[in-house]
Parts: sequence; C-alpha cells; structure tokens
Amino acid sequence: MTYHIEKNGEKPAYLQLYHILREAITGGEYPYGARLPSKRTLADDAGVSVITVEHSFDLLVEEGYIEARERSGYFVSYQAADQFPVGEDMSDLGTESETGLDAERDVATVDRYEASVEEFPFPAFARTMRRVLSEEGSRILEKSPDQGLLSLRQSIAEYLRRSRGMEVGPQQIVIGAGSEYLYGLIVQMLGRDRIYGLEDPCYEKIEKVYQANGARCEHLKLGTEGIHRSELKRSQATVLHVTPFSSYPSGVTASASRRQTYVRWAQERNAYIIEDDYASEFSPSTKAEDTLFSLEPERTVIYLNTFTKTISSSVRTGYMVLPREKSEALLEKINFYACTVPVFDQMVIAEFIRSGDFERHINRVRRKLRKNR
Repeated sequence: MTYHIEKNGEKPAYLQLYHILREAITGGEYPYGARLPSKRTLADDAGVSVITVEHSFDLLVEEGYIEARERSGYFVSYQAADQFPVGEDMSDLGTESETGLDAERDVATVDRYEASVEEFPFPAFARTMRRVLSEEGSRILEKSPDQGLLSLRQSIAEYLRRSRGMEVGPQQIVIGAGSEYLYGLIVQMLGRDRIYGLEDPCYEKIEKVYQANGARCEHLKLGTEGIHRSELKRSQATVLHVTPFSSYPSGVTASASRRQTYVRWAQERNAYIIEDDYASEFSPSTKAEDTLFSLEPERTVIYLNTFTKTISSSVRTGYMVLPREKSEALLEKINFYACTVPVFDQMVIAEFIRSGDFERHINRVRRKLRKNR
C-alpha cells in the first residue's frame, strides 16, 4: 500500500501513519488475522523512523485494532464481521461469552482514575475567574442564550477538534447543568415513545432520568468488549445509550470493532446513539480515545460530556453535540428551554479552555497515568 506522510503536517507523523493503518484495517485491506509489515519494512516504505512506526503500532494496540504476538509481529484483531446487518444471524460472529460479566475479573483489571483536588491547577483556575470578573464586569449578570454562550460553545468546538478529531460547529452544541439535565433534554428531542437501550450494568441514574421523563428502557448485557452482539440483535430499542470508554460500574471499554458495530446497528435501524463520554480524557493512552461521533458525525450520534471529572464535581456544566444533519430539527424541539448554567461559570470555563490551562491539566494527568502504568 502507499503511505503519504506530510513531514511538516499539522499532525505528527505517527498520528498520520496511525490513521492510514486504521483506515486500511477497517476498510479490509488488512483483514482480521492478517500480519502487518514489520516495523523496519513499514518505516522504509513510509519514509519514517522505526520509532514513529512503534508509536503508531502502540496506539493501534491500545485501541484494539491490532495485537502483538511475541517473536511473530503484529496481527489484526479488528473483526470486520462485527459490522452486521440487523437481520443477520450473528451466532457465529466471535467467541465472546454471552453469560454476562464476570464482575470480579473485569472490575479488578480496569485501571479507573479520578483526578484529585490536589492535582487540579486551582491557582490557574482562580486567575481565570479573577480575569473574567475584571474584563467582563456586569456582563456576568446577563441572561445566557438558550444554547449557552457562543464563546463557550466555540471553545468546546475547538477543543474537540484538537483533542478528539471531532469537526463540529458551535451551532451543534448545547450547554446544560450536568449530564442528568441533558438526559432529560434528549428525551424531549427524541421522544418518550421510543425504547432506550442501556448497558447492563450501567450508571443507575441514567435509567431513572429516562423513566422519570416517561421513556421505556431496555437492558443490554455487557461483555468484555462492549454490549453483546446478540443483545443488539434482539433489542427493540431505537436509541442506544452507551459509555464506550470505561463504562460505570463495570469499567468495560468497548473495542474498536464493537464501536463500529454500534454505529452500523444505528444506521441499519435509523436509530440514535447517545455517546456518554465522561472521563475519557483521563485515558493513559498517548492519544485520546476515538469517539463514536467521529465515526459518524452526520446523522446518528449525540455526544455528551461534562467538566465534572476534568475540573470538579462542583462544576455543574455539561454539553452535548448534535449530529450535523439533524441538529436544526432536534434544536427546534427544545428551543424553549433556557440555559441552566450561570453566565459567569460559562465565561470562566470558556477562558480556561482558551488559555490552554485546561488541556495542560489533562495532559499532565495523562502523563502521570502513563508513568504509573
């Protein structure tokens, strides 16, 4: 295959190579079980160093696209068969156990992390608060636009582009007072006459909020790679609420192939996926986890995140990103709701992101995680 690596490109060479290899794997050029070229061969073909190839391979291993076998090399572990038509018989697609999670085994092997108050750069946050008070003055008392301040939505859009590879505009973003409030807005947008499929086990408040808003919920059992394929096949849901990175309380992270399965499932059913992406910033990987939204940004995925884990649990500010083609129609259903986050809080978070202090904090914690691991 041909490798086009821009030496002075915006992205580092190892990330460019990672994306090329990932597309080759998901596109079937390297099918399940295929052996990848050696590091030396790939480095020569791509015109990069062996270290660059090693970094790319490490990312692909971390995300479940390939696996390393001692003295044999690297082999594709991504299963294209996971991308199934809904009506297809899936009884022979893999060997994952269908008996549910062995909680003792799975939870014990998950590296969960909570950033402590001591690790948070409070002096920088305090300076940001003082700067906003000084520069904005009485504007902090003004009423917020219903979707949230444009400055915050722009800062979030730019952050998602830099850190998660998500190309979104501020008009697709809605600000709200935490994830539970946003769950309620989702029911208002999508309707209570749908069945909402939830991971089993899942964070119990998700189900409680959906039910309190009149929606019906269905439990779909998790395996070690995500929701079982057979559970997706039998489900009557047309909304799938998933936490692909470190689902609570199981700690399961959906594999790369299972994430593709979720997207294909939703496309086949004309369904929606609610991607609840709390705490994924604190992955020990050298690259942030790929989001479902980045796999299908047009029609299918509604992306949710908050600043509860990354800043503080006292910061009741979250946001959701609506799919590009559906955003206008979905917003029409909730445009009578006022934003529930104070303007001052929004201004502070917007400036904290814009200054770079937020990402420096994230990167510092992730470096610590990699060192501890």
